[in-house]
Amino acid sequence: MKQESLFANQSNSMPLADRMRPKTLDQFVGQDHLLGHGKILRELIENDQISSMIFWGPPGVGKTTLASIIARHTKARFISFSAVNSSISKIKKIMKQASLDRDEGQKTILFIDEIHRFNKSQQDAFLPYVEKGSIILIGATTENPSFEINSALLSRCKVFVLHKLNQKDITLLIYRIIKNINHSNKKKVDIGSDEIKIIANFADGDARRALNTLEMAILNGKKYNNKIKITLNDLSQLITKKFILYDKNGEEHYNIISALHKSMRNSDVDAAIYWLLRMLNGGEDPIYIARRLIRFASEDVGLADTNALNVAINVFQACHFIGMPECDVSLVEAVTYLSLAPKSNAIYKAKLAAEKDVKRTADDPVPLQIRNAPTKLMKKLGYGKGYQLAHYAKDKLTTMKTMPPSVEGHVYYKPTAEGKEIHFKNRLNQIKMWHVKHDKK
Repeated sequence: MKQESLFANQSNSMPLADRMRPKTLDQFVGQDHLLGHGKILRELIENDQISSMIFWGPPGVGKTTLASIIARHTKARFISFSAVNSSISKIKKIMKQASLDRDEGQKTILFIDEIHRFNKSQQDAFLPYVEKGSIILIGATTENPSFEINSALLSRCKVFVLHKLNQKDITLLIYRIIKNINHSNKKKVDIGSDEIKIIANFADGDARRALNTLEMAILNGKKYNNKIKITLNDLSQLITKKFILYDKNGEEHYNIISALHKSMRNSDVDAAIYWLLRMLNGGEDPIYIARRLIRFASEDVGLADTNALNVAINVFQACHFIGMPECDVSLVEAVTYLSLAPKSNAIYKAKLAAEKDVKRTADDPVPLQIRNAPTKLMKKLGYGKGYQLAHYAKDKLTTMKTMPPSVEGHVYYKPTAEGKEIHFKNRLNQIKMWHVKHDKK
């Protein structure tokens, strides 16, 4: 027996999110910082003064919907492009026609969904036409445009950042959709506010996910008389796991590893554990995380805790030996240790300072007294002459110069008094005082 569709007057192949897509700005939910009354993007759309722009934001926040609203509102010719079937020749053909139309006073708006999927050659094909004003380009992307869009093309576009929808926005959207459904269908959807809140929370700022979940709940709800009842039990079968936004190759990857580093650096152990688990649950390679922890142990803890590097390397080995999911506890242990360890970036700062001098003095010769002299000729030329072996000295220190003259006296390592580094600080001070007493002026 063929099941009767709740949306009998709609295309059954289209998801609810597409069937119920807002057609006007007043129907649009969220992004008030761009589309509130008097805001710049709203003014541009309402006045049909669109210029080339990029919509950047996470999935399901309205990027394609905004393009659809612009298409309905503009007097320009509106063309949508797909990265899948858009060859260079096809792009150039449409661009050429757009140039002819412009000469006759007809504007062309070109919308490219997921513009980050266009390769460099495809993006380059648009550039001359955007420069001349033959087309107005609107791109939508979930990836950071700075990384994914050619700089020349990006410089000619205004970037509008769309934010993840909050729970209030998603809840309002669901109520509107249900009202629309109940107004246009014989069978009414019966769903309580608690169930709507659960869907909104599960959506995690993604309107498309919210409406897809609602659609599945409607199709699987209990049908009686002219109603479709959606219960908490119905939803529990649909909402089994919250998906985690984490793109291992995109900007979010760098955002979260940055959050982990900065939480450990700030000695916020709970935040550090949270970001670590965000990465692991998002599918990050534990070896990558372990490598970053080794770097952190040297860069941010350094000699303030000489055991930090040992802990990080041990956990790196543990990740190699047992892998996920077993190594997750080892990573939590390392992150906890590094978060609570005393902090010093003196080693890192010493590296930066010395590196700066190295770049400037890379051609300076090694002082003769500290060169090896394995041949008679080298000895004759003065290699090793004046070398002083510290092991033979009473204090295990000598007055021999070991720096090139151009950087003599430059100080790179400046220890702090944090943790165990106080011992290194005291030792360094002892060495300096010895040289003050023994070095010839």
